Amino acid sequence: MDYRKLLGKVESAVLPYFGGGTVDAPSRRLRVPQPVAPGWWRFEVKGREATAREPASPEGLEALPRVRGHLWGTRLVREGAVAEPLALMPEEEPPRLSPVTARRWHDGTLLFEGVEFEGDAEEAARRALEEDRPLGDARGVGAALRAAFGFSVLETASRGTGIPFAPVEARARVLDVAREGRAEAERCLRALVEERARFLRMQAELEARREAAARVRMLQEPIAEPHAWTGPRHGTEAAWQDAEGREIARPLSGREREQWEARHRAEARLWDAHVSSQPPGARNGRASARREHWRAESDVGARVEHALDKAGARLLGHRRLGDGLLEVVYTFMGERFVTVVEAATLRVRDAGVCLAGADAQVTLESLPSVLREAIDTDALVITRHA
Repeated sequence: MDYRKLLGKVESAVLPYFGGGTVDAPSRRLRVPQPVAPGWWRFEVKGREATAREPASPEGLEALPRVRGHLWGTRLVREGAVAEPLALMPEEEPPRLSPVTARRWHDGTLLFEGVEFEGDAEEAARRALEEDRPLGDARGVGAALRAAFGFSVLETASRGTGIPFAPVEARARVLDVAREGRAEAERCLRALVEERARFLRMQAELEARREAAARVRMLQEPIAEPHAWTGPRHGTEAAWQDAEGREIARPLSGREREQWEARHRAEARLWDAHVSSQPPGARNGRASARREHWRAESDVGARVEHALDKAGARLLGHRRLGDGLLEVVYTFMGERFVTVVEAATLRVRDAGVCLAGADAQVTLESLPSVLREAIDTDALVITRHA
């Protein structure tokens, strides 16, 4: 078999494109080298790359699973108070709380299909929302419509209080909000604030203990010899361990950073003197190592995307924060998350959710499984809303 012919084969496929650097075919995820506007496109597929050629009409929707629910903003709310984003919404926005249908694409995304015939329940819920009244125990209002109503009330309360929330954080209480109205919505949001504050206090206590242990180790450890050069990590391993010797990852305080940078400069001078004393061949080896380091740095985006893809998440974007850290924005199970990781290892520094101080025990690839468990048990609290 001539594999060159197979690799050079060009196919045509009509696919929904949601933005970003990838598009999902029924059996695989393809790279999109030239992003276009979200919508249905006819793609030219060659290998693992897909190039959008022209807008197209949807194809193959009838073979996809249908999902029914009620509209809240750009989300479909279904049984279990699950609020999932709807992709490729029509230009004309349907009335809020409308009964809608969607089709689930191969990657799990819900594609808007249409608005169904509505009855008295939707109109009654819409009027109650307009008049800022709770639903109480009104008959004929199904669970999905009640949840959509409750999320709408929470959204209004969120704007009034300035307290952000994600649907998965409030799912366990959304039916109570629908029954009780604005007062219950504000109680729900205040409870989230208290939980986030408790988490931040716990994080501060852990950070204080780690800094104290690092200061002790820093005073006890001599300046490293040239052969112990630590490359892009500022300082020594003491700053990356807790009192029990377990490796951690955390930002340094201002005073510690000044001390580590002074030590870093001293080590750099020692290393430069060491390199200068080596024969030319050894210096070339060092230059080659530096080139490899920069090549790895430029590849960080691909590694992030690969890690999230393996975990079933979709990368939205990333940016460098300095000190070897990377902020990663991605979607998972219909929610948007912001996580800070080490660029070199993808170890989590700040998960963006409450993990009881265990952020450094997970990586970007393993974090989605933790998020899934928290979502499934209604225990998710998001600390980074961006």
